[in-house]
Amino acid sequence: MWQLDYPWVLLALPLALLGYRYLAPYREARSALRVPFFAAMSRAVGQKPEASGAAGNAWQLWLNLLVWGLLVVACARPVLVEKPIEREQPVRDLMLAIDISQSMETADYSNASGQRVDRLSAVKEVVQGFIERRKDDRLGLIVFGTGAYPQAPLTLDHASLQLLLDEIATGMAGPNTAIGDAIGLTIKLLDKAQEQEKVLILLTDGNDTGSAITPEHAAQMAADKGIVVHTIGIGDPAATGEAKVDLGILQAIASSTGGQFFRADDRAALDQVYATLDRITPHKVQKLSHQPKRDLFCWPLGAALLVLALYQVLAALRGRLARAAVPRPAEEV
Repeated sequence: MWQLDYPWVLLALPLALLGYRYLAPYREARSALRVPFFAAMSRAVGQKPEASGAAGNAWQLWLNLLVWGLLVVACARPVLVEKPIEREQPVRDLMLAIDISQSMETADYSNASGQRVDRLSAVKEVVQGFIERRKDDRLGLIVFGTGAYPQAPLTLDHASLQLLLDEIATGMAGPNTAIGDAIGLTIKLLDKAQEQEKVLILLTDGNDTGSAITPEHAAQMAADKGIVVHTIGIGDPAATGEAKVDLGILQAIASSTGGQFFRADDRAALDQVYATLDRITPHKVQKLSHQPKRDLFCWPLGAALLVLALYQVLAALRGRLARAAVPRPAEEV
């Protein structure tokens, strides 16, 4: 469909008629020579004198009105409004924090084929499927052991994220577990994000033994920043040392930030955890619509110029034809 961006300009259309009706006609003063035998001279050459411009005044008036109307329409800026273009924009930033301490190499989980694998391999396989289902979210990846490190920034390039997930291995970040540092790094990475919903999914099989900031304090800071932390505990809570998963602290972190705590004893439970996370953190996509406009003012403007050009051409041809039709006086013998 088309429309006028400045329809109020059309109020200028009657100005041409008002000017023609109420303004004095334009007269140009010229020097002339008055001769008493002008009538006889006219008869001698076979021409009858006429008022200048009298023949063209009627149709020239309508031509001028047409040109004026076209110029006013061009100034009103006609545009062609095309179909809207919709673009989807994510409104959630979601960070994944995965424990890659030494205890994650314990082979007490199974993969999709039922083969016995270590905990990290099972986690990576499940997380891969989770990433594929979160296509509209910006995802980032943090790995932590003795320290916490950003493996991938927040991105919509999930293919690259999955490649970086494949590259992580147990012990890369040290043998210990720094849960508090992982939450603190998430707060730093999400601090400048503009989206209203910010989520951290933290997975670990141990207890915090090497953080510079306690998990409780880090969780409180995350809650103050509006970051929801969901925690997943895997491993054996009856073990000792680094291998003992601290379910109590994971429950406290989730509770203080408005998240949920999940216990994943095996591969099936781990799958169920991420399926549940898909439901509690649903896709929220903001659709942005833009309607392109294509200017059409060149058409009425071009038509006005074309009409004026044709008028000048026809006027020139008419003058030539008039001069050619005048009979020449007979030459004297």
